[in-house]
Amino acid sequence: MARSLGLAAYRALTRRGEVPKDAPVQPRPKGELVWLHAGEVGNLLAVQDLAARLISTRTDLSVLITLPDDEASPTRSAPPRTDSAILQINAPSEHPAAVSAFLDHWSPDAAIWVWGGLRPNLILEATDRACPMFLIDADVGGFDKRRDRWLPDLTRQLLTRFKAVFARSAAGQRRLVQLGLLSDEVEQTSPLLAGGQALGCSDTDLTELSAAMGGRPAWFAAQLLPKEIPIILSAHKRASRLSHRLLLILQPSAPGQAQTAVDQATEQNLNVIRWEEGQFPDETTQVMVTDDVANQGLFFRVAPVSFLGSTLIQGEGGCDPLDAAALGSAILYGPRVRHFMASYSRLAAAGAARIVNDADALGAAVSTLIAPDHAATMAHAGWDVISQGAALTDKVVDLVQDTLDLELSRP
Repeated sequence: MARSLGLAAYRALTRRGEVPKDAPVQPRPKGELVWLHAGEVGNLLAVQDLAARLISTRTDLSVLITLPDDEASPTRSAPPRTDSAILQINAPSEHPAAVSAFLDHWSPDAAIWVWGGLRPNLILEATDRACPMFLIDADVGGFDKRRDRWLPDLTRQLLTRFKAVFARSAAGQRRLVQLGLLSDEVEQTSPLLAGGQALGCSDTDLTELSAAMGGRPAWFAAQLLPKEIPIILSAHKRASRLSHRLLLILQPSAPGQAQTAVDQATEQNLNVIRWEEGQFPDETTQVMVTDDVANQGLFFRVAPVSFLGSTLIQGEGGCDPLDAAALGSAILYGPRVRHFMASYSRLAAAGAARIVNDADALGAAVSTLIAPDHAATMAHAGWDVISQGAALTDKVVDLVQDTLDLELSRP
């Protein structure tokens, strides 16, 4: 009876106010759709990486990421993914009409709830519609709101709706048991961590570029803002004093800046070529400019050291360092990494990344790290960081695959 009264009281409360009238502005993609709710917005990068992993392992799968609509925008520490198969929106309110409209429109084939911050109407109606739901990365902070303390019966009822429950810590597991689950119903796993996806590249390009470089030392400066380009060119000239065969692969953040980078390198008497014009570096090439972000996977592979741009100048918030770490490149970066602070911190703590503040520091760091043993040590540390969350990600991907396969096999 107490359980029914708790739920009835909650639903009566959420029916107050005006009925939401706004329809979803994005169409539902065709095919299967997995819904990921990012309860802990500060860990959004990890949720986005899980979404990318899911769509990479299943044909015609889309992922919808929802964010708590009561979170202040400054906490949203990652921009939306550019992959068209990953959609990112605010979760609906708990008004029953908003919940029904959301589920009518998106009709998810499976759902993954991350961390906590459970929403009773949303979870109960989704599972009433036979949408399989899983709770992952659960922790104490996701279950310490006033409602969890004053209506534990309601939280207990919600937890029983999940087909599998994973806690990221022993404390999280104990909290879920306190709320009513049996200890063997909660599996403790590693935390959900951003892990970076291995960017692809053309095998032909990799073979031909490696042959053209002939074992020359190289470093890759990626996603550079216009004001960073002169800094990188100055750093390269400094590093080249100690390594005369050093090659800089330079990528502006915007394609329209490629010719500007070529002109600036030429003004500094550097021998420069354009990759997109079909040119390969020879022994006299000092700078190779590329303007296609799709080639990052190639250049992270051939360059043992990478400087990640949009980090020296205030405003952009940096770029994702895990792409470089996943491909074995030692990482240098500036202090402006707002969007990806957690990832840079993990890599720096492990010895896989090093911060620099100006051209002199960058040139000195490149000179040091271009030695194969130094770069290899950092690359190995980066790979260890990338691998930390792999077990949970693999487990979740397998769980979703099995669930969707089961749904497809039903008559």
